[in-house]
Amino acid sequence: MILQDTFTLQNQLNIPKIGLGTWQSSPEDAYNAVKIALANGYRHVDTAAAYKNEEAVGKAVRDSGLTREDIFVTTKVPAELKSYQEAVDSIDASLAKLDLGYIDLILIHAPRPWSIMRDNPENKDFFLENIDVWKALEEAYLSGKVKSIGVSNFDEKDLQNIFDHCDVKPMVNQYIYHIGRTNEDLLAFCKENDILVEGYSPIATGRLLDNDDIQQIADSYNASIPQVSIRYLLQKGILPLPKSVHEAYIIDNAKVDFEISEDDMARLDQLDA
Repeated sequence: MILQDTFTLQNQLNIPKIGLGTWQSSPEDAYNAVKIALANGYRHVDTAAAYKNEEAVGKAVRDSGLTREDIFVTTKVPAELKSYQEAVDSIDASLAKLDLGYIDLILIHAPRPWSIMRDNPENKDFFLENIDVWKALEEAYLSGKVKSIGVSNFDEKDLQNIFDHCDVKPMVNQYIYHIGRTNEDLLAFCKENDILVEGYSPIATGRLLDNDDIQQIADSYNASIPQVSIRYLLQKGILPLPKSVHEAYIIDNAKVDFEISEDDMARLDQLDA
């Protein structure tokens, strides 16, 4: 069963191959979704300080009845926090809100504040700031507060900046990846540097659901578009993070124990979402 399978990070930590995303989930929805997911075999939950649902996620994990060591929890330092001390305080705040003893993985949410992630007229790179934030993550890792560290939405130059100044390399890069929106150069760069790629919005926040080409391929496997979309990432060695608050969808999203043929993978590669 795929939910019991793991990828192995560069520090030999195992991370379950599918995670439940909680972006845009209210605390109540996040609590219920995590409880449902854990009751149905999920062992990996992704949250962030910016989602404002860490307390609910932590409570759902504690209320699940499962042992802490069996569940992998990821959170993130907000993109707007770009100093060492802000990052230290953010990590400690997340530890307190989750109340799970430690964090399995913590990421820098983005290399630049969200307000200039897409439109960056002055071309600010925040390289020095990200080095400072990374030092806070390294210290949390070396102290045992967190079990692994990484980044999110970083491109090659942002990653190289960290490589050039770090003692511990990023273990994960989480960025948007779905059929019709892939980044093969960045994926190759991450693989060359032993960084696991996690793909968020694997169903393009629902935009793939009306795609006739994907539907045709899904029909041939007696699968749904979400299942094919999630399986597509897995076969590329990417960890998908599907998000849902509906029990039926949470369960169905994990039913991806099938193999997409090379020809169909190639067809999916060519699609424009």
